Amino acid sequence: MITTNVQRHGTVLVSVTGALDGGTGAELQRALDDVTTGERDLMVDLHGAMSMDADGLLHLLTLHRRAESLGLRVLVVGWQPQPQQLMADVAGIRGRGSATGERYAVAGFRRLIEERAQRARDLSDFGAGWL
Repeated sequence: MITTNVQRHGTVLVSVTGALDGGTGAELQRALDDVTTGERDLMVDLHGAMSMDADGLLHLLTLHRRAESLGLRVLVVGWQPQPQQLMADVAGIRGRGSATGERYAVAGFRRLIEERAQRARDLSDFGAGWL
């Protein structure tokens, strides 16, 4: 489940609860439908997101790109162990407690993650077709 809360202090707050996966994409993207020029920031709270797959990661990256195109500064907080580990695995960063949350804000890192997440999803789809 995804909830959005536009705070009148210039921040759009998106809270994710449960799984961030292929089924949450449309709801996640709707979070920015009513953004006005008064909003300056997008905060994505992942405290309640206990799991994420490659589709969910791609949706998160799409939201980030869309927010930046609207002129919003993006902050993602509350990385839970499984989503953080998925992003580290996709990025090829090994080791427990990889600081992917801090690296997420770097545009080059986001592009790398997006390319690798797309590849992981494509491989997953390809494998499912052969079962």
